[in-house]
Amino acid sequence: MNKLLFAGLLLALPLSLAAAPQSVNAPLPAPSATPSAAPTAAAAFAQLDPAQQRQRRSDYAAWRALPEGERERIRQAASRFAALPADQQQRLRAQFQAQDQAFREGWRLGPQLGAEFPKLHGLFGFVPPQQRDAVLAMLRQLSPSQLAQLALVAQRTPPQERDSVRSAFLTVPAAERDTWLKRQAGQ
Repeated sequence: MNKLLFAGLLLALPLSLAAAPQSVNAPLPAPSATPSAAPTAAAAFAQLDPAQQRQRRSDYAAWRALPEGERERIRQAASRFAALPADQQQRLRAQFQAQDQAFREGWRLGPQLGAEFPKLHGLFGFVPPQQRDAVLAMLRQLSPSQLAQLALVAQRTPPQERDSVRSAFLTVPAAERDTWLKRQAGQ
């Protein structure tokens, strides 16, 4: 894993960990042990203001939307992050919070898309609601080299052409994506 991606994962952990504390693949406790833990979590959630509750729900929905492989990568990064000294964890959290909100939100898409999101933001940062699911599904199918080419396309596309380029990209059959991306990236 390259250093930038690892740093990004560590910085993105505050969002991901808040969203998925129960997502670790571990056996559930016996039913008799559950009652004491469940009310505590529910009571803690109830203490949050409505905006914080909405954010937690949104974080959890983003976590559940990630492919299992992406969630596993985040779990592994979380383990490495937890092993860091507390002061280093705090420093990384502060660095992440200092980033632009669009950058922070991009990490909710997982490690692969999160690493490329700053470059893809121009083309995919403001996707109409009716295109979001199709766009995410397609982006998650792309290889790292295809994402890199798409990042070039996104950076070279003037703002007034973004909607048409994004729509054209969505209509390209999977078998023709490499050719389309190379042509659009000027390669």
